[in-house]
Amino acid sequence: MTTGRAPTRARRGRPGRRQPPPTRERPAVLLVAREGDATNALVAFLRDQGLGVVWSRDSEGGHNALDSTRMDCLVAELRTPRIDGLDLLRRARERNPEVCAVLVTEGAASGKAVEAMRQGAVDLQVRPLDHEKLLAVLRRGLERQALVARVLEMEAQLDERFGLERLTGHSRAIVGVMEQVRHVASTRTTVLIEGETGTGKRLVAQAIHQNSPRRGERFVWANCGALTEGVIESELFGHGGGVSAGASAVRQGRFDLAEGGTLFLGEIGDLSPTIQIKLLRVLQDRSFERVGGSESLKADVRLIASTRRDLAAEVKAGRFREDLYYRLSVVRVQMPPLRARSEDIPLLAASFIRELDREHGRHVTGITRGVLDRLMRHPWPGNVRELRNIVEGMVMFAEGRRALDLSDLPDTLREVDDAGAKLDLRVGMTVDEAERRLIGATLRHCGDDKPRAAAMLGIGLRTLYRKLQSR
Repeated sequence: MTTGRAPTRARRGRPGRRQPPPTRERPAVLLVAREGDATNALVAFLRDQGLGVVWSRDSEGGHNALDSTRMDCLVAELRTPRIDGLDLLRRARERNPEVCAVLVTEGAASGKAVEAMRQGAVDLQVRPLDHEKLLAVLRRGLERQALVARVLEMEAQLDERFGLERLTGHSRAIVGVMEQVRHVASTRTTVLIEGETGTGKRLVAQAIHQNSPRRGERFVWANCGALTEGVIESELFGHGGGVSAGASAVRQGRFDLAEGGTLFLGEIGDLSPTIQIKLLRVLQDRSFERVGGSESLKADVRLIASTRRDLAAEVKAGRFREDLYYRLSVVRVQMPPLRARSEDIPLLAASFIRELDREHGRHVTGITRGVLDRLMRHPWPGNVRELRNIVEGMVMFAEGRRALDLSDLPDTLREVDDAGAKLDLRVGMTVDEAERRLIGATLRHCGDDKPRAAAMLGIGLRTLYRKLQSR
């Protein structure tokens, strides 16, 4: 028997019965050491400290243990006739790259000891072992593993919250946006995101950042449309206060905070001409000055901007600088309104229900077809943001484990009398007249969006135009 519970004090020098892998409530320590009183004492000490210990007398048993259990720590002899600590170290790191490995030698560090450190051992200790010193090393290693695990968990949460997964949908319009995000994320180029309010422009900016090499740095946001000219200038560039005012008067701006990361400027079309000039300088020279300051500061910042306005039209009207527009629009991402991607509404609603169900502690199991029909007929002037707010209200007041139904809809949607819901069709009407009324009702429902109306009617866009011309 090669792997098992270390000998107890009542049976010194004899191997114990095979021990099952330790529970994950306790850190798992693999001890590979010769039999004897010193091993017995070490196992008892580590267990008294709340560690789950698996003991093996040789390398074969150690490899078996590593293959069956993910070990948090390894304590092994560096080299004995039946134990090869370096080989065990390599296998342990294959199974857990963050494993806390301590190798034990008989005397001063040798060439093999140096090689062990090079291959990832965190410490070398000499017999006879100091139990408290070994415990301190193991605890530091476990703390580091917990920190690494937490960082990975946070990254996974960020990916889930801000990654491409949040760009829910399978419509051609949103799939096109996802493809643009994938292509542009790895670069540092400036991106301009255009679209109506509530379409998810900030979410796209966060997805670009989260999928970029800058994902480990800050994502900083500023809404240019919500602040006055004087305030937005100080918010973006900070306040220098002048040399005589001292360091206490210096206040960092968004460019300072986003250093090395990404700065997202929402509603950039609302910037005044003065701020447009300062922003253009940042894009051209990668430098800026704080308000009231004279020092030129470098800016290693990736800029992403969004707007609900037609900036090309704003340029023609003289309200937005042409040179700044071309700097911002190296890559343009057009966010489609929800009414142009109504086929995504069932997926979006289901995603919001899952998220909000967890957030509010409800037990909503889904959504009925009748509710989805009403949601898909609504024009959604507030776009995805409006849909999420509607679903949140429905989830908030849903009681019991059930699906959302028509009774959960707000009055504004429950009493919808869509133009297409009641067609004035009667016996004796010609087919051409019935077709004319159907096309008219569908166009009114779609807000005169002809491509969407053609898709709903199941005809080509050219066919729709031909039928309209013949009316």
